[in-house]
Amino acid sequence: MIYLLVISFCFLLFLGMPISVMLAATTAAALLVFKGVSLTILAQQMFNALDNSVLQAVPFFILAGGIMTEGALAKRLIDVMNLLVGRIRGGLAMATVVGCVFFAALSGSSPATVVAIGSIMYPALMKAGYGRNFTTGLITSAGSLGIVIPPSIPMILYCLVMNTSVQKLFMAGIVPGLLIGGVLMAYTYVLAMKHDWRHKRTYTWREAIMIILRGIPALLLPVIVLRGIYTGKFTPTEAAAVSVVYALAVEFIIYRELTWKKLVKVTRDSALLSSCLLFILACAITFTWLLTAEQLPNQLADVIMAHVDSWWLFLLLVSIFFLITGAAMDAVSAMMVLSPLFAETLTRYGIDYIHYGIVMVLMIEFGFLTPPFGLNLFVSMGITGQPLTSVARATAPFLVLLIACVLVITFIPEISLFLPNLLLSK
Repeated sequence: MIYLLVISFCFLLFLGMPISVMLAATTAAALLVFKGVSLTILAQQMFNALDNSVLQAVPFFILAGGIMTEGALAKRLIDVMNLLVGRIRGGLAMATVVGCVFFAALSGSSPATVVAIGSIMYPALMKAGYGRNFTTGLITSAGSLGIVIPPSIPMILYCLVMNTSVQKLFMAGIVPGLLIGGVLMAYTYVLAMKHDWRHKRTYTWREAIMIILRGIPALLLPVIVLRGIYTGKFTPTEAAAVSVVYALAVEFIIYRELTWKKLVKVTRDSALLSSCLLFILACAITFTWLLTAEQLPNQLADVIMAHVDSWWLFLLLVSIFFLITGAAMDAVSAMMVLSPLFAETLTRYGIDYIHYGIVMVLMIEFGFLTPPFGLNLFVSMGITGQPLTSVARATAPFLVLLIACVLVITFIPEISLFLPNLLLSK
């Protein structure tokens, strides 16, 4: 059966079949040829895969991100960030990074972060003379923090396929996300010193107070949502629902820049994206169920343990394998398919599932920035009007920084496990 699974998977992948259909077709072929059972079990397993209340958080977070992207929340955040750090050397670019960090804590989506922050900051950075390549690379790479800073949709999907705690993984993403954001800001400062990039905008006391007052509703959302999750007052699903209600209230009652026409469009787009993600998840979990039933993770663990004698080498090889696989399928789908395969190996090496989850999320972040499936690259193309090759070239220096951060976070588990151990050990 294993050979059929591998051959079918690779053949359908080569044909360019959608990942969800490919997983379902491979599972169905194995059940028919080797098990001789009715394909009713396939439908049952797909239903069971989606029979989880945590999954409700996915469409809620997608909808919340869409509302905030179309409304005024992102603009108010940017205004506050420019006020706080915009006046220092390279401050406008630093405000972009900090804005991405904060918006990531609102939306849980990397493409939404690129659209919301990039559409505002790209013209401003270009006007301030930061240069097209730097501006494009910064917006594209900083926007990828949307999946590292919690709440994060890929984190929820990982927890579902690996049966681990969403709350812990959300906590584990904060320090790595801030580390990457800090590295991007440090790189920005070095270039700003070299090119003498300055933001000459000044604010009166009245302007500063008004910007802060207008920005408070936007700044409060991540505090409410994440504090509710970490203190146990909200489940991730409840937090996602709260973020939607709060975003609607702020946009319609306070800022009043979101129209009903835009809301209909956001709702439709969110429903389509949610349906696609959930169908892929159902097919991936069903495929994983078949692999587990055939003891493939155990067999794979035996092979790996026989040839790889250290946990850090295993993580390095998995990361390289993930990057190679990401050239053939999108990063989120690769994570959902590959992670359960290594579950038994992780247990034998004593690697924490939470730490491994952060490594996987960072690999997804990397995948969002590299062709041919780099989603952030395509989103950035729409914002900047540049071809894919130019956007990828502009993002390359930031990829080097990201690789360095990934290696540090991968080989020092305490970076990702610090907050979960600190807060949940009490």
